[in-house]
Amino acid sequence: MHSLDGSSGGGQLLRSAVSLSALSGEPFRMTGIRASRSNPGLRPQHLAAVHAVARACNAELYGNTIGSEALTFRPKAADGGKFSIDVETAGSTALVFDALLPLAVTLDEPLSVTVTGGTDVRWSPTVDYFREVKLPLCRRFGLLAGVEVTRTGYYPAGGGEATLWVAPSSLSAINLAERRELTGVRIYSKASTSLAEQNVAERQAETARDRLGSAGHLVLERRTTYAKSDSTGSSLLVRAEYSEMDENYTVAGFDGLGERGVPAEDIAKRVVGAFSAFHDGRGVVDEHMADQLVIFLALAGGRVTIPKITPHIETSLELLAAFGYDVSLVREPNPMLIGE
Repeated sequence: MHSLDGSSGGGQLLRSAVSLSALSGEPFRMTGIRASRSNPGLRPQHLAAVHAVARACNAELYGNTIGSEALTFRPKAADGGKFSIDVETAGSTALVFDALLPLAVTLDEPLSVTVTGGTDVRWSPTVDYFREVKLPLCRRFGLLAGVEVTRTGYYPAGGGEATLWVAPSSLSAINLAERRELTGVRIYSKASTSLAEQNVAERQAETARDRLGSAGHLVLERRTTYAKSDSTGSSLLVRAEYSEMDENYTVAGFDGLGERGVPAEDIAKRVVGAFSAFHDGRGVVDEHMADQLVIFLALAGGRVTIPKITPHIETSLELLAAFGYDVSLVREPNPMLIGE
């Protein structure tokens, strides 16, 4: 059994650990879970991811309670099937999906998981980022998965619902070493129906379009939607597409959430600013995608040039090494992850 120190990371470290355990069939015990956080131990959103992966691989669990700082995870063979998970808070549905996605390489039958919680909440990618950025990029390398959103959930009530479908997949090497030419950007703006009279979705989208256009970038699509939700909220995603030909593309995503007292126009300016900072650099994928691709590099190999080295990257590499996977980090001239 692997003995893991959870104090060096947060929820991402735990989610990656249960994914790797399910893939390798090797059990682990993690102590000091989120010890450096102001509210250490397992929270509902972390337990939801643990329970989802445990259900998918018939794992035995010990310490899986709110506030626990130690967890033992003993996996069995992963299989397909259909089940539901309720985060019971506005915890992120996308982060639960993140923990399940790598299981695609070990499944014999398709897997369908419906998660209830927050679809667009802080400290996590929005469901639009997951659906419009992460999944299209991962499909390029053979990952067969899709998401359907049936209800939007904002903080604090949550109540959103989305379903992830994952099919047995065989991955090819992830070669994203050089950025291609920017072909254009797409804008996805969403708000709760309670904000329709204030035209929040349109104002976010129009401000983003104007600022992107003034910088000389081609806007390929501008989509605005209003969704029923238990709490008021809004979200914005800018998806940048880099390609020389259809089969050799990459995408990067930049999202933001509406805040009480902050004009919709300011949210759009922040999101476009994040895109501009990335575009001025040499990374091939955005910062958040870099963190999320580490485990797939371990499984399939390849090279990915990243915007910068984050603490998440470094702790993920240590975790991979503990499970016997080899992903190295090149720091110069540009940060690059290399999977063998």
